[in-house]
Amino acid sequence: MFIGEYLHTLDPKNRVSLPSKFRKELGRAVVMTRGLDHCLSVYPKKAWAKEAESRVVHAGGTAAARGLARLFLAGAMEAEVDAAGRVLVPDHLKSFADLKNKAVIVGVADRVEIWEEGAWKKYTRDIERDANAFAETLGNKN
Repeated sequence: MFIGEYLHTLDPKNRVSLPSKFRKELGRAVVMTRGLDHCLSVYPKKAWAKEAESRVVHAGGTAAARGLARLFLAGAMEAEVDAAGRVLVPDHLKSFADLKNKAVIVGVADRVEIWEEGAWKKYTRDIERDANAFAETLGNKN
């Protein structure tokens, strides 16, 4: 399970180092794709197979399901993790996440997310502000 947050720098070749705590579970080949909230999602290949299958199952349904399937699947690419633990962020994904020189790498259970530093700070500030209301709403649905 991936947990924690780490600040890393994109090098001039658009590579970012994955935290050493994540590397073993991620393996040498990963799948990177667009995520929600304009971050990137990075999956170990086995976890990606499950994620992709769930998107395919729903892809023929509603327009929203088709749209999400396209967002995640069309933007996906396989990437190799090099010996230094770096992964190349392709231009289309770098642009989607508005990555510049610093990125926050976060563990979110079955995947790793890559966020532009300022976007991560704003996102966490907003979630922290609204966390009690979210907990109340979710508590009422159980």
